[in-house]
Amino acid sequence: MARRPKTRPKLPLPGNNRDAWKDPAQEGNGQVSMREQVKEQTIEAGTGIVGWVDERTGASGFLRGFLFRKVPKGTNWFYTLGSATMFAFLSQAVTGVFLAMYYTPSPTHAYDSVQHITNDVFLGELVRGMHRWGATVMIVLIFLHMGRTFFFGAYKYPRELNWVVGVVLLILTMAMGLTGYLLPFDNRSFWATVVAVNITGTGPILGPYLADFLRAGSEFGGDTLTRFYAIHMLVIPGLIAALIGVHIYLVTKLGTTAPPWLKAELKEPLERERV
Repeated sequence: MARRPKTRPKLPLPGNNRDAWKDPAQEGNGQVSMREQVKEQTIEAGTGIVGWVDERTGASGFLRGFLFRKVPKGTNWFYTLGSATMFAFLSQAVTGVFLAMYYTPSPTHAYDSVQHITNDVFLGELVRGMHRWGATVMIVLIFLHMGRTFFFGAYKYPRELNWVVGVVLLILTMAMGLTGYLLPFDNRSFWATVVAVNITGTGPILGPYLADFLRAGSEFGGDTLTRFYAIHMLVIPGLIAALIGVHIYLVTKLGTTAPPWLKAELKEPLERERV
């Protein structure tokens, strides 16, 4: 009695490639094989595009060093405060662009445009709330991040420059909050900004000049709102984005510090010298 063959008969794949053969048990009327072919072609196309870009930019080396770098033992959730602050800034940038599409930086129309965003624009109240409370969240996160860096001793050699960059980012974040607070141009924001600028004017040497620069003159007026809007939308976000790039580069180059409660462990205990 003849034995049944152990291998199943194979049928050609549908399409022009008649020389390729595949197990019919893995086929579903040719649908699985066609799906696999499309998947392979998509992967090859994506790989080709990535290779084309990498050949002209050389970005793979930087990305490899940025994504696949060593981290110290004991790394915990405290180390994510910097990334959380960066994503808070990105959220502020995206929601700020949306609000700028409907905002009018004019003393006679600023308040009405804000009310129009809140009450009439689709999802305007949600986006404005995200931008308003996101500013507070970003300030809280950057303070927590700076506190973690200080108490963990991550500002010491050779990371002093990165600490200075972080301090400048903190100052710019506070300035962005100040300039954005005036933009609704209601009574509370107007008088709060008057107090803040007057306090700035009491600073030594540069204080009066800085106050005149913020007011766009000796008194508050329409030019003050326009200047605050330009600083809030263009100057400060550009500086923050550039310094974040420098900050990330230094973190990637110098690495992160281990928590202070972890001590260096010796592989072999030192032996006392024999007399």
